[in-house]
Amino acid sequence: MAVYINSKNPNSPELDDLLTSLPTCPGTCIFIDIVNSTEIKYRTGLKEWARLLNNTFNFISFLNDFPNHIVKGIGDELMLYIPDEDLGKKANINNHHQLLEEIYATLYNIKHFPASDLFLPCKVAIHYCTEVYNITYFEHYNDYYGRDIDLAARLMTKAKIHRIVVSESFYNMVLQSAGTKDATACLKSVSEKYIEDFKGVPHSTALHVIDV
Repeated sequence: MAVYINSKNPNSPELDDLLTSLPTCPGTCIFIDIVNSTEIKYRTGLKEWARLLNNTFNFISFLNDFPNHIVKGIGDELMLYIPDEDLGKKANINNHHQLLEEIYATLYNIKHFPASDLFLPCKVAIHYCTEVYNITYFEHYNDYYGRDIDLAARLMTKAKIHRIVVSESFYNMVLQSAGTKDATACLKSVSEKYIEDFKGVPHSTALHVIDV
């Protein structure tokens, strides 16, 4: 569970001791955004748009494997954080390659579903994080902070409908866990490496895109 940080003394030496002793929490940060959800609220009533959101969230089946790792919901965007130690203990999706394949399959099935009026399309960003801490500033809430969480959020600026943006660090983890298996449709769809500069990040970031 997250370490609760709440010091009334802004210069607390105890807080300094706590912060300098905190371990990092390596893992995978995922942002999932339902596209056009704002626009559709202006075009339809609650009965229509709420049903579409219900259908879409339920269709993102891998969320059922990680219900305790949904950290934030902001509007129609979700943030998940899956620590490495938790991912390895899962029965079904327990490595980075399987995780990417499941997300790819979800976006593919939404895009190609026979009925066009049941789901809304999604876009996704994924980053493998090492500079992350399991801390919270609000008691009884689980949360994660660190420069890699901010970078994962920045990756979403490169995402668009039916697209997965993956950092180079996450892609490397995928390749490690994929082993020598034949390339799937997902892995065959991974783009060349792009180098991007993001606001607030003092170095360039390598990433790949997967258009479903």
